Amino acid sequence: MITIYHNPRCSKSRAACELVASTYNLANETTVIVEYLKKPLSVAELKTLNAQLGCAVREMIRDTEAEYKELNLADPALTDSQLYDALAKHPILLQRPIVVRDGRAVIGRPPENVASLFA
Repeated sequence: MITIYHNPRCSKSRAACELVASTYNLANETTVIVEYLKKPLSVAELKTLNAQLGCAVREMIRDTEAEYKELNLADPALTDSQLYDALAKHPILLQRPIVVRDGRAVIGRPPENVASLFA
């Protein structure tokens, strides 16, 4: 199964969905699209996603959003727990798209990054 955490207003997210559908998903695996702005992820779900990404929590956060500055998320003293809480409460901060397959995940910026999940 393939899961795509998607924001339909984002061109990179739309492009990643298209690449999965038209190029990479040759086996026609079930694909689930999660519009995370409509159904925000819980802290537990964010932790699982972070483990699948294998990166620092900060790498999951969009630092270009107004909420990033308003919440002072650049503060290096913030704990991972505080960052997860911010992501759960403000889902717009989540990098997009994120594609998950076989227990691994990648951030699809650029969209071609998702190819690594199908190699």
